[in-house]
Amino acid sequence: MRRDEKPTGDHRLGVLVVDDSKAQRYLLGSYLRQWGFVVEEAANAGEALARCTATFPDIVISDWVMPGLSGPQFCRAFRDMARVNYGYFILLTSKSDKDDVAQGLDSGADDFLTKPVDAVELRARLAAGRRILDMERELTAKNRLIKSTLDELQALYDSLDSDLIEARKLQQSLLSERYRDYGAAQLSLALHPAGHVGGDLVGSFPICAGRIGLYGIDVSGHGVSSALVTARVASYLSATVPEQNLALRQVGPGRFEGRAPAETLARLNHIIMSDLDTDHYFTIALADVDLVGGSVRLAQAGHPHPAIQRADGTVEFVGRGGLPVGLIADAEFDQVSFALAPGDRLLIYSDGLTECASPGGTMLDERGLARLMGDLRQIRGPAFLESLMWKLADHAQDQILADDVSALLLEFRD
Repeated sequence: MRRDEKPTGDHRLGVLVVDDSKAQRYLLGSYLRQWGFVVEEAANAGEALARCTATFPDIVISDWVMPGLSGPQFCRAFRDMARVNYGYFILLTSKSDKDDVAQGLDSGADDFLTKPVDAVELRARLAAGRRILDMERELTAKNRLIKSTLDELQALYDSLDSDLIEARKLQQSLLSERYRDYGAAQLSLALHPAGHVGGDLVGSFPICAGRIGLYGIDVSGHGVSSALVTARVASYLSATVPEQNLALRQVGPGRFEGRAPAETLARLNHIIMSDLDTDHYFTIALADVDLVGGSVRLAQAGHPHPAIQRADGTVEFVGRGGLPVGLIADAEFDQVSFALAPGDRLLIYSDGLTECASPGGTMLDERGLARLMGDLRQIRGPAFLESLMWKLADHAQDQILADDVSALLLEFRD
């Protein structure tokens, strides 16, 4: 504890009596010692300031008129001293003019006592000063505790922030390839979490020669728990361990064929409902694409309708919606089939794109997305997804995106 820092509670207050009259100092000192105060004395302001430098008093009782610095001048100098705790200042004066009182208050005095000093009044003023000092020191102690707690919380936040940055890197690494050229078609991926990590993910996996699986996932909620569920779901659609991929069926050593996308979603729903103890659910669009003939089988589970942009620039939306995965046991899922011709492209995206709102609350929606795709029809590959995000920022007028945004773009060459 610093020399000028006092404990709270019932302790003996230190009082500095400053008066050029030795008799006045003796009289006040005898009262104060009788009442349990620790008393120091000074004959003038200069001596008092030196004592305050060595030991900061709890209370100062100072005469107004003294040689050298006056009581108000001493009070100003006292207030300018560096200290931890507050010092209560009482001026002794025979002055009663309003201007004199205003001058004393302006100098920083807390209270006044009129000479000759009445013992009963002095004790009452000191009791009032003690109450103020106790409240101030209790508040100081609480503020110190708050600051200590905030420092601890800041340290925890910094540690958590560092972990989240690493988690973001790991989540981004799930997109092992943001661009892949299949010859007849090219695939581009983009992931933009609203925070450090999010519940969105897009990806692909090989099915067999000339066929690939594509998916877009959006787990409910935001943050770490959603990201963990996303990573778990992605493991069920693994591109590196086909034996663990629920969308594949092994038909021979090292040979696999694709399950119907609707069947895969039903299997995912069963696992989430029976094996994972979580309140999260997720939407997903899962496609089985023939890169040679262009045929596509697509199943939706609450995910936004994928968009097809034909070679002539027109945009259409496909799919039947459906329930999210993880809401209802034994849920059934529908699938649709369609074909992509040379020059066509398929966009699978999360609702963070179409539900992006302008400052006025207007969502981009499917019509807005179709308009943006028309504006960007000449742009291909990753540049298209990057330009789409710039257009989205223009719509939001650079507001922070409220939801994760992910997108997958499959383009058949002309």
